[in-house]
Amino acid sequence: MKHLRLPVVLAAGTLVLTACAGVGNKENSGGSDQSSADSTPSGTLNVMGFSGEDEVAQSRISAFKSAYPTVTVKNNKGDFDAQQFLTAVSSGNPPDVVYMARNLIGTYAAKGAIQPLDDCIKDNDIDTSQYREAAMNEVKLKDKTYGIPEFYTVSTNLISGKALKSAGVQTSDIQTAHWDKLEQTVKKLYVAKAGRPARIGYDPKMPDFFPLWAMANGAELVKPGGEPNLNDPKAVEALQYTIKLINLQGGWSNFKTFRDTFDLFGEKNQFTKDQLAAFPIENWYVNVLRDARKHGLELQSTPFTNREGEPISTIGGSAWVVPKGAKNFDAACKWAKTLTSVETWHKAAEARMQTVQKDKSFFTGLFTGNKLADEEIKAKYLKPTGDAGFDQAINNYYDVLDKAKALNPSPAGAEIEAAWKNAVGKALGGSATPQAALDQAQSEAKTAFDKVSQG
Repeated sequence: MKHLRLPVVLAAGTLVLTACAGVGNKENSGGSDQSSADSTPSGTLNVMGFSGEDEVAQSRISAFKSAYPTVTVKNNKGDFDAQQFLTAVSSGNPPDVVYMARNLIGTYAAKGAIQPLDDCIKDNDIDTSQYREAAMNEVKLKDKTYGIPEFYTVSTNLISGKALKSAGVQTSDIQTAHWDKLEQTVKKLYVAKAGRPARIGYDPKMPDFFPLWAMANGAELVKPGGEPNLNDPKAVEALQYTIKLINLQGGWSNFKTFRDTFDLFGEKNQFTKDQLAAFPIENWYVNVLRDARKHGLELQSTPFTNREGEPISTIGGSAWVVPKGAKNFDAACKWAKTLTSVETWHKAAEARMQTVQKDKSFFTGLFTGNKLADEEIKAKYLKPTGDAGFDQAINNYYDVLDKAKALNPSPAGAEIEAAWKNAVGKALGGSATPQAALDQAQSEAKTAFDKVSQG
């Protein structure tokens, strides 16, 4: 999942967001239509933030168009852009439905840029029990629901079997329970040439995976009430440890420069070129790796665990939200319901299977915010791939789905994320110690939290 450019847009968006405060429900949303299970939406539906290019997306868009032929869908393709969104809302000409990362919802909900969907859910008979509980928790703020969950991303360790063989390392040595042992494994797998990385032994995926490492060490970066907890001693320790791993492999500057050369989406990627032995990564990536098998990829996998050895993962994913001033609330509700329903996800799975059969490949799973759909699709389509390494990776992703946790929702969620990302960047670059960087991040995030809580 692509990360949003929050640090740049937050300051510019503050006044815009504040101006949006006070939105309650669809009656003051700027639209005249009411939404109910048997209503027939019409007019234009303007969609933002949804690329909608692959067969999984196209099949679901088609499902909506078939169900509601009187609605004209205008999809402004491209990823969510916070500045574009805020400008549209403040100008009084917002899109009708927006696809955004769930961890942003608390911030936009607190400021009134998006509106509660409780009436939408009730009037359209949307059964929220079908969605994963962790995903539903992410779209709530103060007992109101602001989004309908879409995809659901979790992480596990993916490993190059060839790299392990060359270093005499066992697959079981790629583990995150015993940090001292992982250090020793990294030393065995790391290869340098002229003092610079030639093969990374284990990439901790910093800065983006800092929340996962903090969770692994028992830290909760956001408290249940939404208050930041960025400088928890266990979070500081996790940052210190991951920086230590990177320093064992050439130091941040050399490490990042080398990592930036990886052709992550290519058939000849960092595994086939022996540039990387192992790293944690989200479930979508196992689908990308299928084509690398013909170039010698020997995939293996282990769960990412906490220090007690229990599989864990943070959660990523997006949701459908309705902005303040949306002109076609009824169609927006129907869109969110249709694109995330069990029936529509089955159509998406069928479309994916057609692609799999055409490519003479194999199904690697479909991971959505709809628990019921996932279970039915897995039972129907997931078969042994003929590649034990892929089978293990896929199983590891499925096994952690119900164990994964998101950061607690917060009315300052975007500001908290911006603060920790900035802090981790400083610590990696050496301009501040992990303790000092996270102390400053905590201060900044707490100020933002207090401000929005009082407002």
